[in-house]
Amino acid sequence: MDAVVLARIQFAANISFHILFPAITIALGWMLLFFKLRFVATKDEGWMAAYRFWVKVFALSFAMGVVSGITMSFQFGTNWPGFMERVGNIAGPLLAYEVLTAFFLEASFLAVMLFGYGRVPDKLHTAATALVAFGTTMSAFWILVLNSWMHTPAGHEIVDGVAHARDWWAIVFNPSMPYRLAHMLLASGLTAAFLVAGLSAWRWLRGDQSPAVMTGLKAGVTLAAILIPLQILAGDLHGLNTKQHQPAKVAAMEGIWETERGAGLRLFAMPDEATRSNRFEVVIPHAASLILTHEWDGEVRGLNEFGTEHPPVAPVFFAFRVMVGVGVLMLLVSWWGAWRLWRQRGPSRPLAWALAGMTFSGWVATLAGWYVTEIGRQPWLVTGILRTGDAAGPIPAGTIGFSLALYLAVYAVLLAAYVGTLMHLARRPEKATPEAGGEPKAADLPPRPIAVPAE
Repeated sequence: MDAVVLARIQFAANISFHILFPAITIALGWMLLFFKLRFVATKDEGWMAAYRFWVKVFALSFAMGVVSGITMSFQFGTNWPGFMERVGNIAGPLLAYEVLTAFFLEASFLAVMLFGYGRVPDKLHTAATALVAFGTTMSAFWILVLNSWMHTPAGHEIVDGVAHARDWWAIVFNPSMPYRLAHMLLASGLTAAFLVAGLSAWRWLRGDQSPAVMTGLKAGVTLAAILIPLQILAGDLHGLNTKQHQPAKVAAMEGIWETERGAGLRLFAMPDEATRSNRFEVVIPHAASLILTHEWDGEVRGLNEFGTEHPPVAPVFFAFRVMVGVGVLMLLVSWWGAWRLWRQRGPSRPLAWALAGMTFSGWVATLAGWYVTEIGRQPWLVTGILRTGDAAGPIPAGTIGFSLALYLAVYAVLLAAYVGTLMHLARRPEKATPEAGGEPKAADLPPRPIAVPAE
């Protein structure tokens, strides 16, 4: 492999590891706020018990996301100096806005959220939870603004080969941003919902039927059942937008080589770029045109129209099917779970095992969708402005390969430790203490009456 390919793999490894944790915290922050508000409204101990358990998971995930995000910024200067040289006038301010409006907000109120229960007024603790949740969403907003602009750049002008901002409103609200933002926020909601439902189901299978477990189980399943139809709708709108602005990506997603009217949907195929054809196709006639154009005989442009200016077909083709397949499983399991929990008042063992098996399904779907998006943009780093190869730095392939191996080893250890910690919390939840954001002891309470739920 040459240096450019290794640099791409290294950045993909870094961002793949990093995205796992914001995919949880963006939505989990709002779930924690919901738990707290329900406790304030009902005084039901189950809501506060769920809050105390899941705030620990939030804190762990937030820390992992912050640390893993730092390594990505290093690579702008080492592996990809051409990116900031050519588009830094736009990328730099957008990244700065993310720090100023989101990260500072999260960092300022996270400690109050984690350690303030019983030490500060309850309204302030609730407000801190709300501000942290808002901060995570603002962080996602600015990052996705930059990412969307890289796919569908607008509001800029090129002077001496360098992009300069001309209209910040057009840059921020570029053609694909609303669809990409909605798709990612819903993906985060599903990731957090299945994590909460799956880990709660695992605790239930181990005999823990406490209020915290049942509250988390019902909340996770209900949220997933609500969000998955919305995600299907958002995905359809995002697909229509992609077909308009990045037709080569859509052709690779569908494995369509020749422009067709009434294009069939390839449920399975083995794309072969050497022969520019598919092997072992399983096709539903007209279905691709119906989905992509909403017309029975709608035209879908094929890869051959773009010559060599199209992304690698096989990775995009298969990643798209993984994303859609996991989404279908999410729909079936969440609706089965919602029916069972709200009609039968409790899970069955088959349902609990299904939910436990889907605990990290959001990660799988999110990563698959991210690969479709990012690999599907090739050979461009910024569409129409900067090719990937032109942004690469002079670092030798051997150096990149060595650092890549170290990154992968560290990430494997960290991921195993993260999952192991979640399983430990599920098996033996820590005793609630003020230091852990849990139930205050009597000696720690302020000199005023306060209702404190038991663990």
